[in-house]
Amino acid sequence: MKIGVLTSGGDAPGMNAAVRAVVRMALDKGIKTYAIYEGYQGMVDGGDRIRPIGWNDVGGILHQGGTVIGSARCARFRERDGRLQAALHLVQNGIDGLIIIGGDGSLTGAHILQKEWTGLLAELVEKGEIEQAVADQYQALKIVGMVGSIDNDMYGTDMTIGADTALHRIVDAVDAIASTAASHQRSFVVEVMGRRCGYLALMGALATGADWVLIPEAPPNLDDWESKMCEVLAEGRHVGRRDSIVIVAEGAQDRYGNPITSQYVKEVLEERLGEDTRVTVLGHVQRGGSPSAFDRNVSTLMGADAVEAMLSDAPKMEPIVIGIQGNEISRTPLSHCLEKTWGVAEAIKRRDYERAMDLRGRSFSDAFHIVRTMVRALPHEPEPGQRRLRLAVMNAGGPAPGMNTAVRAAVRLGVDKGHTMLGVYNGFRGLIDGDISELDWMKVGGWAPRGGALLGTNRDIPEGRDFYAIARNLEKHQVQGLLMIGGFAGYQSVLELYARRDTFPAFDIPIICLPASINNNLPGADLSVGADTALNSIAQAVDKIKQSAVASQRTFVVEVMGHYCGYLSLMGAMATGAERAYMHEEGVTLKDLVEDVRQLKKGFRRGKRVGLMIRNEMANEIYSTSFMSALFEEEGGDLFDVRQAILGHMQQGGDPSPFDRILATRLAARCVDFLEAQIGSDNPESACIGQVQGEILLTSLEDVPRQLDKAHSRPKTQWWLDLRTVAGVLAQPAPKKKGSKR
Repeated sequence: MKIGVLTSGGDAPGMNAAVRAVVRMALDKGIKTYAIYEGYQGMVDGGDRIRPIGWNDVGGILHQGGTVIGSARCARFRERDGRLQAALHLVQNGIDGLIIIGGDGSLTGAHILQKEWTGLLAELVEKGEIEQAVADQYQALKIVGMVGSIDNDMYGTDMTIGADTALHRIVDAVDAIASTAASHQRSFVVEVMGRRCGYLALMGALATGADWVLIPEAPPNLDDWESKMCEVLAEGRHVGRRDSIVIVAEGAQDRYGNPITSQYVKEVLEERLGEDTRVTVLGHVQRGGSPSAFDRNVSTLMGADAVEAMLSDAPKMEPIVIGIQGNEISRTPLSHCLEKTWGVAEAIKRRDYERAMDLRGRSFSDAFHIVRTMVRALPHEPEPGQRRLRLAVMNAGGPAPGMNTAVRAAVRLGVDKGHTMLGVYNGFRGLIDGDISELDWMKVGGWAPRGGALLGTNRDIPEGRDFYAIARNLEKHQVQGLLMIGGFAGYQSVLELYARRDTFPAFDIPIICLPASINNNLPGADLSVGADTALNSIAQAVDKIKQSAVASQRTFVVEVMGHYCGYLSLMGAMATGAERAYMHEEGVTLKDLVEDVRQLKKGFRRGKRVGLMIRNEMANEIYSTSFMSALFEEEGGDLFDVRQAILGHMQQGGDPSPFDRILATRLAARCVDFLEAQIGSDNPESACIGQVQGEILLTSLEDVPRQLDKAHSRPKTQWWLDLRTVAGVLAQPAPKKKGSKR
């Protein structure tokens, strides 16, 4: 079998990771692979633009932005004559399968090519370009697509390749703009990409705590929407905000379909509020630069599965799209994806905005409703007879980026519903000491982008007389529900309270745990708040380490955190192209190390310049990072030298990533809803919340102990361990060339 891989349309960070995965997985399966340079233009031009691509040709591209095989708009491919030439060049190169990485326009082109394929071959035979025997040999063209688009605007995948990185660019820019805006008490209008999709604008607003957002799927529902916007922004200034940030999607419009431009919003703010206003159009900054850890890993997994799909019968009759649903790779018929995607555009064109929001999915709709509350200057006034509860929120366990984001969301959403929100300072020690005070709307202002834990946190677990003190303080402050945002020590502490409900009636209240730990080792959740930020810190550090190593033929042993959970080591290895991830779950033996030395030496003899091994901090008590470094140094001889890098607490620090901010906010919103529903019920339940397969689910605290490996502070079942095979295949040395004596 021979396949071609191409990138088409606008470039997106992560495309190179996808190309690398396709090429290496295909070669590992014995499939000859061709790169089609410059997208469909290269397919139409043929010649040197379609040529074999090897294992080492995709080395060192994982962390690069853009696409190393190029992309171009191709007007000729839109015409049948151009597609006829493309078909001829594919057949001439013996290519009977295409893997296409691009947006909806690129995948639409693939869909048309596949539908016309039989007719195109017949026409080539008729013109004498190919023999009938050749046409018979290539009757079926397999097509597998991956969505490469920063807009996240296509059905069939929760996230498109490049969208997460684009959000990083937006969030970094808005965070920086907010500080200068506050210094001068200015307003800023930030325009982001999204002609037909408001994903980047909406999620950017959610992640940065912006004060207003305009998207095409949900235009302002008032004719004089400008007055409402100005009223909210002016009220915000009145209560103490020093800046105003308005995020505008480039495709924003009013409910009659008239464009709302960033320049128009600027003029409105200047004329009606008399504010010094600036416009920042982020433009192609959102497309560029090194991909985030998420985009590297999801692109890698999609690319590997695209090759597996090629080898199956799945795309034989109809092209398919490889996507991600939750944390699982999915396959969806391309025609279905295009139909649903076009449906959103049609709904917006018909001004059926309710339908457009519905087609975007529940998470998009939920985020929109959360943002509508968050952009308020002050909460709603409580209505007469409205139920008013007293809810406490706290952090516990190690610090995790995103804790402050979750607290802010819980407090503001709770206060907006009329509840009294209490902050417990310094974890369970604060609950024991009575360090509890009320949090209001403005108290948590500016918390969304801040790392660390402003409420304070620690790993203290209550014992003995601590429980009496906790019960007394819960009763003193009339706490009716408790939200604990934290890690394994926090979960253990909550389980201790839950087990003593019969002894202490004050503990018989709804309690919910929100997972926040860089270790990603918590039950009932595929992903913990903070883990994505830690992964990005690892990827950025290792990128720099590899740059320093490439000049001198060097191997690095990098130690990452995670306690007994290997999530950071495995996913960090996949995101950085490391040869090996050492994890406690797998263990490390001397035999393993001997084999790793052998593979390193083989690689360096074949021209390899950088070696990278990532080790979980608790992978093995005896074979420490220092031991491994010394072993590799001794055995490497003159081939390579070795250095170690222990990344330490930098993985816990820094501002939370967009993914962690969004996850923290969504989970916190559901936690408040849960506590409201349980308070006052005959048998109030307690639970831990988490995102599982893309859905936010609850796990009763009754079931949690059965899911835990208590000795190693991790769940008994960990979904990400299934990714070891893919990571291993892509990281192995290049196969020996035929005829080589090395």
